[in-house]
Amino acid sequence: MCPPGDATGSDMNAGGMTPRALSYRQLLLVPDMRALLLATCLARLGGRMLSLAIVLYALTRAGSPALAGWLSFAVVAPGLVISPIAGALIDRAGAAWAITADMAASAACLLTLALVDRIGWASTPVLLLLTTLFSLTSPLSAAGIRTLLPRLVPSEVLDRANALDTSIHGLTDIVGPALAGLLMGVVGAAPTFCLIALVYAGAAFCIAGIRRAHARPAPSRRLLGEALAGLIRVLREPTLRGLAVCYGFYQITLGALVVLVPVVAARHFSAETGEWTAGLLWSGSGAVGVAGALVAGQLRALGRERQVMALGMLFTALATWPIAAAFGVTGLALGLMLIALAAGPIDVGLLTLRQRRTDPAELGRVLSVSMSLNLAGIPVGSALAGLLLTWSLPATFAVAALASLLAAVSVALVPRHDRSGHA
Repeated sequence: MCPPGDATGSDMNAGGMTPRALSYRQLLLVPDMRALLLATCLARLGGRMLSLAIVLYALTRAGSPALAGWLSFAVVAPGLVISPIAGALIDRAGAAWAITADMAASAACLLTLALVDRIGWASTPVLLLLTTLFSLTSPLSAAGIRTLLPRLVPSEVLDRANALDTSIHGLTDIVGPALAGLLMGVVGAAPTFCLIALVYAGAAFCIAGIRRAHARPAPSRRLLGEALAGLIRVLREPTLRGLAVCYGFYQITLGALVVLVPVVAARHFSAETGEWTAGLLWSGSGAVGVAGALVAGQLRALGRERQVMALGMLFTALATWPIAAAFGVTGLALGLMLIALAAGPIDVGLLTLRQRRTDPAELGRVLSVSMSLNLAGIPVGSALAGLLLTWSLPATFAVAALASLLAAVSVALVPRHDRSGHA
């Protein structure tokens, strides 16, 4: 949603083109959209590469699914805990500053990780410390990107803009895992971590080209007061609270798959072949995810987001078990593609519903807290899968599917209408 008098809305209307008529190509002509989307693509590419590389690193160096699960947990969970402070910083300093700060800190952590691997200091405590430090700044870019997006486009085309945003996830799911798996198998861990650091640096450079990302006036309250206010706002708002529950369950499934996919690949293939096979499995699902997101943007599901999300989560549960669990690597590949197909409508529905029911003045702190609560299931799912895999692979898939089934049921907690009576 654009500020009053913003050039985007007036220029589009002046050309005889209402916001509802915008195509994807026309949406890319909105000022600063291409720079934001490119920065988003690079930031998520780095994150997607790291999420697989860190699991492969634990499996090849320590041979431990449990360590892989805990490292995946540490990459995400600490940042979720401090997300209220990150959101308050975004509203004070501006989303562009927040994204740039996170990209710089992430690059530094990856370069340090490469160094400790090269000199032989990569013990379990050191790995957990570095992944935790990496996680602490992550909400700055995750929420910062989602804060900028609705400020650049008219509210009527938020679903289509969110579809572009979501399709970037699918695109990075194609390139990121395949590249990470190939690099880990061919050149090793340290060069892979260095390349990921360069990707983050590129994202910071793109954000510098955004012209309209100015900081908001500093709030009158102190930083911790603003952070607490954002947390209370999310917990008291029925829509945001309901989304946190249902999407959190859904993310448990995805977090478990982060560990399950490379473990299944390693059990069916040799070490090096298993690494790039895991990357290819994620890449195939990413290609389907791009298509699913773009189609979801064309559905115009305003007012029907709850139904779309529930159906997608139920579809995800069935794709996880029995399809992905019972038919070997072929079933896993098919299951991942079906999960990616459902992810587009789920994510577009979530993003559009949350943005439409959030006060623009509170967008930074509310989105940071809300996104972190929504994503809390990922580290939980990864850690849970790492523990369950020592007991039973089929049971791990079954628990992952159960989480998405609970997510579909929990969509009922999201109100049909906001407080003003709008869907």
